[in-house]
Amino acid sequence: VAGLGLLFFAAFPILFNASLIFTTAARGALALSTLPLLTMLVGAALGIEPLTARKTVGVLVTILGVAMALLSGLATAPPDAWRGDLLMVAAALCMALYSIWSKPFIRRSGPIPFTTLAMAAGAVVLITASLLRGSFAPVAEFGAPQWFGATYLGAFGAALTFYLWAFALERTTPTRVAISVTVNPIAASLVGAALLGEPLSWNLMAGIVTVFAGIWIATTQPQRAHATGPAVAPDAH
Repeated sequence: VAGLGLLFFAAFPILFNASLIFTTAARGALALSTLPLLTMLVGAALGIEPLTARKTVGVLVTILGVAMALLSGLATAPPDAWRGDLLMVAAALCMALYSIWSKPFIRRSGPIPFTTLAMAAGAVVLITASLLRGSFAPVAEFGAPQWFGATYLGAFGAALTFYLWAFALERTTPTRVAISVTVNPIAASLVGAALLGEPLSWNLMAGIVTVFAGIWIATTQPQRAHATGPAVAPDAH
């Protein structure tokens, strides 16, 4: 469990933040949306989750939807953006392995004890690395807004989010949980439109429809035709 915590709560955030040094937020969000695809492929390779045509189509459709929604942001990129893209895909791979390998531990211990120990292991590594690098120096200048932001991100952006992630992994397949990541850039765009007055473009609306269509395809089963046969008369008594 501690090893999984290091994978997800130490390696993942380091790779995630490092990627944004080289690439744009839009390209990073698209690279992270490969998480359900990576989860599905790794799960199939390890024999954890069967690979089906319907699930594959659904995952690919959701990634297409994210690309459509982020179309305007993908047009421009810095010279070394490919480095950031690869770092974000590596971060997604860490998350995929965490989702696949953690499922039996979550079932055994429950989502709260598992998440608590895993996050604690990752936090110890990050705090130690920050102390060695002197990364806590800016904290002395924090005011009320910064402390409020840090508290909110820690409580809701981290603890609650990762608890819900473990809660979902306990009850369904890793790919079905991972596909929810594709909603993240869509939700961010909608919140930006509501709170910041950002425009709702046609490609965003098309991306929203495509993402939810892909989720529906990947998480539902096709209707099976009921077998029909000759009617059998009830026994006579």
